[in-house]
Amino acid sequence: MARACIDGGRVHKWIEGVIVQFCIADTFTESLAKLTGEEQKAVKTTAFDLQINPANPGMQFHKLDKSRDPNFWSVRVNRDVRLIVHRTDTSLLLCYVDHHEEAYRWAERRKLEMHPKTGAAQLVEIRERVQEILVPIYKEISEQVSAKPRLFDHVADDELLGYGVPIEWLPDVRESNEDSLLKLANHLPSEAAEALLELATGGKPAASRPAVLQPLDVTFYSTKRVEELPADAGLHRLTGIDPFEHPDAQRRFRVMHNVEELALALDFPWDKWTIFLHPVQRELVERDFNGPARVAGSAGTGKTIVALHRAVNLARHNRESRILLTTFSDTLANALRAKLRRLLHHEPRLGENIEVYSINAIGRRLYELQFGAPNIVSDKLLRAALAEAAKEVGGPSNLLPPTSNKFSQQFLWTEWSEVVDAWQLDTWEAYRDVRRLGRKTRLPEPQRAVLWSIFDRVRSRLQADGSITYAGLFRRLAENLADGKRTPFDFAVVDEAQDINVAQLRFLAALGTGKPNSLFFAGDLGQRIFQQPFSWKVLGVDIRGRSRTLHINYRTSHQIRTQADRLLGPELSDVDGITEIRVGTISVFNGPAPEVRILKSPDEECQKVSEWLRDRNNQGVVPHEIGVFVRSPAELGRARAAVENAGFPFKVLDENVETSHGHVSISTMHLAKGLEFRAVVVMACDDEVIPLQERIETAADDSDLEEVYNTERHLLYVACTRARDHLLVTSVAPASEFLDDLKM
Repeated sequence: MARACIDGGRVHKWIEGVIVQFCIADTFTESLAKLTGEEQKAVKTTAFDLQINPANPGMQFHKLDKSRDPNFWSVRVNRDVRLIVHRTDTSLLLCYVDHHEEAYRWAERRKLEMHPKTGAAQLVEIRERVQEILVPIYKEISEQVSAKPRLFDHVADDELLGYGVPIEWLPDVRESNEDSLLKLANHLPSEAAEALLELATGGKPAASRPAVLQPLDVTFYSTKRVEELPADAGLHRLTGIDPFEHPDAQRRFRVMHNVEELALALDFPWDKWTIFLHPVQRELVERDFNGPARVAGSAGTGKTIVALHRAVNLARHNRESRILLTTFSDTLANALRAKLRRLLHHEPRLGENIEVYSINAIGRRLYELQFGAPNIVSDKLLRAALAEAAKEVGGPSNLLPPTSNKFSQQFLWTEWSEVVDAWQLDTWEAYRDVRRLGRKTRLPEPQRAVLWSIFDRVRSRLQADGSITYAGLFRRLAENLADGKRTPFDFAVVDEAQDINVAQLRFLAALGTGKPNSLFFAGDLGQRIFQQPFSWKVLGVDIRGRSRTLHINYRTSHQIRTQADRLLGPELSDVDGITEIRVGTISVFNGPAPEVRILKSPDEECQKVSEWLRDRNNQGVVPHEIGVFVRSPAELGRARAAVENAGFPFKVLDENVETSHGHVSISTMHLAKGLEFRAVVVMACDDEVIPLQERIETAADDSDLEEVYNTERHLLYVACTRARDHLLVTSVAPASEFLDDLKM
């Protein structure tokens, strides 16, 4: 006899006096997302009924005779759809859902067990069944090819088990080489696959946190067929240990404590990130830091996911506090706001404590509240003011001999924006003595004096007009906080932190001075495309000892990631000497190799891209799963022509970056952040297009030129890593020099 009660949204279930633990697996949400809308509605109804009353006589449970796991059952959803559950006396786990035959076949090839060394619950593929499916195809070859070396001969069985490798898969792991490992990894639990890939690339993965186990006879277990294993080899071999509470188990299983949690999982089944977190991500979300902290990692490693969950975790544990979730652009702030609504879909009250704005938008809002509406001067007016001031003092031609053109209008602009205005230098002495970090053009004091006379004129005009730059706005806000004014936010979480500028960080530093957990940053130096590097430590944001790099890529296939990584170095360092090591990053899934094609003419490029798009569509990739990127608006016409020729509807994205169902998305690379597609084309990667010749010609000095090349590389990297499964990069000859690196 089963009964249930709901207390404050929390569901308690008893079957004959025993509390039943109700869980879902990530394999269930993945399979649910593949069903039609009507089928999903029926599954949700059944899932809610199971959660409220798992022993409801109306539930049609069917024992699976062919399953190797005696606790797998099917539950009828409708005439054709079946829900696979794992049922014991104390737990009910939703594992998979599909049409009748497909659901049964899935269950016949898997079992749920507790790993005998780590204690984590795992859904393990039956090894014998996989061998029946993966029949090798042999063909005669004219020459004998030597077998590639096995990868893990130097690793002991006990160490492999410590990474979560299932016992019956040890022989396959032992035989794997660089050709077979990626295919093998697809059949292993995620923690085991990630550890083996890291080992194979020269890394040293951390062993899974072990449970307290009885002695294990590896030889006995690895030589037995599944049906010959003793009963204590399964999920309940270890008494007193909950296998679902293990950190590795929590990345794929989630205990549903109430109907709201289940509703979130069912409403957004395609967004695993709302429910399941990697143990490293969860540790960063929940950890207490005694100062500013930063999470880094290459594209697709889940930095934004950590930032979102971190903000929610702070709100959940600090109910009376205000949390700022911010990033560098309005476009990305809109994307964060949409994701946050999804994450808090059934906890809207929690979201009342979290404000999501771009950093400039929150700066304007706070300034208006404290000082009145700011009169922000535009870059266009500033450039004109600099040119006029330079004429008044007879420069910049009087700064160097006539044969030199170093001090161009572009030099004046960068010197103003990156030195004078960025650091809010308001006296000649401050400008004379400042360290011009990243500016390689030497400036003797007489030349600086002439430059300062130009900049001081501009500053005076701004003051006379009542105008202010964003740097001046953030300076005043920071000074106001330093004077002891009440802080508007108790915590700030910053996404895409690599593109936060000097003035904005100065404000954030004042916001979080001296408070634990007050500042948390997420970013990737390899995706910095808007800001010059500068020292965080000088501004009071010291993250040494509190910086962590994520190494698991969830968005991009192994093939695309490894090729895109060639655009960047194996490690990147910031001005404060903190290094992001990128060589240990691994992808968790496989895919086809990217294509890089250099065509003879725009027409030939158009034809190639059109054919490629139609081929992807024939493979099941629908239009809204496709993105086409170009360097700048000047190349958008080439993208439009290719998509039109392929016969697909399209939408050219603007600053709002709103994709449209059923339409291919076309965009410039600067709007690519935050987007992802199954298939991506990066077009028009021609010489003088990327890197953009206009930027090269206006570089004021060697530092500027180096910055141009770095940020242009980062742009191409960002565009390429929007692809999940398929990537095509094209150009018309002569091609960009960056494609040589991409093809190596």
